[in-house]
Amino acid sequence: MHEKAPVLNVENRETHGSRYCQRLRKSGKLPGVVYGHKQAPMSISLNTKQALDLITKGEKVFRLDFPGVEATDEGQMVLLKDLQFDFLGTNIVHADFSRVDLNERVTTRVPLHLIGEAPGLKVVGSILMHPLSEIEVECMVLEIPDSIEVSIAELAEGHAITAGDVKLPGSVKLKTDSHAIIAQIIIQLEAPAAEATAVVGGAAEPVVLTAKKVEGEAAKPGAKPAAGAKPAAGAKPAAGAKPAAGAKPAAGAKKDAPKK
Repeated sequence: MHEKAPVLNVENRETHGSRYCQRLRKSGKLPGVVYGHKQAPMSISLNTKQALDLITKGEKVFRLDFPGVEATDEGQMVLLKDLQFDFLGTNIVHADFSRVDLNERVTTRVPLHLIGEAPGLKVVGSILMHPLSEIEVECMVLEIPDSIEVSIAELAEGHAITAGDVKLPGSVKLKTDSHAIIAQIIIQLEAPAAEATAVVGGAAEPVVLTAKKVEGEAAKPGAKPAAGAKPAAGAKPAAGAKPAAGAKPAAGAKKDAPKK
């Protein structure tokens, strides 16, 4: 493993700060830091193109090559632990490395590759969901896999593959939650045709509600009062209207002359 580990050309950097790091990136350098193994953290700068070419290929273990320093395994074998991106989340602006011993167990993340053709995808409306693209594992530095293949050849609709279902090589142990879903096939349902027709056609007749008359609102000309309704205060009876049975004449009203 250490013979095959790619080499990163690095330099010590004594100056720190965001402005200095910006100038460093403009000159084609990538700021980084190395820590671990009870040694003091060391700030470094890397060749951006070389580092990103190796990182994007999935490399995780590197040998650091300092100018003027004899290459030895001790203190120069490192594991990529973290990457920092810009505010857009597209460009790598900083890299963190941890010193490692080739015989120690480390925790790292490994990408997943789905292989095979799922029979559940032959069902109309089926969709393959892939929430996790990598899992966290613990293993020896010499056993870190470049990637792990996950077969979906038997994945049917309504079923899922979890992290606990993944077959790990060698002495690799899973650190991710075993119930985390890696791949799942779901059926996307459409709205029933009957409901769609009802919405588009709009054939249903509207229901007309009779609004209640606001108290004190003037009645329309010629409208008859509702049965049992009392006349409004001060309202005059309609011409020719007979008084209600037992009703007393209004004060000051003249009685009809007796018929002769």
